[in-house]
Amino acid sequence: MPLTEEATSKFVQAGPIKLHYHEAGRGPTLIMIHGGGPGAGGWSNYRRNVDHFAQRFRVILPDLPCFAKSDKPKIESGLLAYMAKSIRDLMDALDIPHAHFVGNSLGGGTTLKFALEYPDRAQRLVLMGAPGLPIFTPMPSEGIGHLLEYYEAPGPSMEKLRAFLNVMVYDTSALTDQLIKERYAASIQPDLVANPILSRSRPLFPEPLWKDFAKIKHRTLLVWGRDDRTVTLDNSFLMLNQLPDVRLHVFGKCGHWAQWEKAAEFNRLVADFLSSED
Repeated sequence: MPLTEEATSKFVQAGPIKLHYHEAGRGPTLIMIHGGGPGAGGWSNYRRNVDHFAQRFRVILPDLPCFAKSDKPKIESGLLAYMAKSIRDLMDALDIPHAHFVGNSLGGGTTLKFALEYPDRAQRLVLMGAPGLPIFTPMPSEGIGHLLEYYEAPGPSMEKLRAFLNVMVYDTSALTDQLIKERYAASIQPDLVANPILSRSRPLFPEPLWKDFAKIKHRTLLVWGRDDRTVTLDNSFLMLNQLPDVRLHVFGKCGHWAQWEKAAEFNRLVADFLSSED
């Protein structure tokens, strides 16, 4: 029987904040960290993956601070450092000494920062559309532009969200009305609207992780959509050059959500990478 959002839902006090997360399966721990788009959360980003990975791993899908059902503190600076520390606090609260990580977009940046700050707590890393250093693409990218405008006046709307999600994927026909309604409802929580974590008028730019890529010794798999219009493929090139133990897989006809658009292939690729002996 497929896992459900309700049956896997849990809360934990992680340091100073209360975090919501989903948990399923047994085995080595795998923490899968979602991106930073409006309405994002652990379940919404990884609903097409959790059943597969729960067959081999203890899967943890956290809602990052300021997203979904987790607490929404005001983060003044050091976005990725704050997120990485929250993941460490989550692991401490759940008695998890170390884990493999999968991170999409903001979750990829959080994973990179975690590996730099707490290297002994991280095992293998999988990064999809993680923030690197774009070599050819003007910034902000098309997707980041939509993200920064979402909470600006006159405020969130279904039209804004649909425009944002249309940029996230290659095949927009896969974006169901139900998915859009769920994301919209999650994005308009009053405390989020009052204090958005990412917006044009309140910029909270991630730290320049690219300066420290060479320090990350963990075995790493980069997964990208060739047609990503948010964190474009050229963001991966410096990682590919600087990370000591790295490999890159690129999906054609795929946007920013490789784990969602190419779920079956992604699940096999990542499970094999995490489980391989070499």
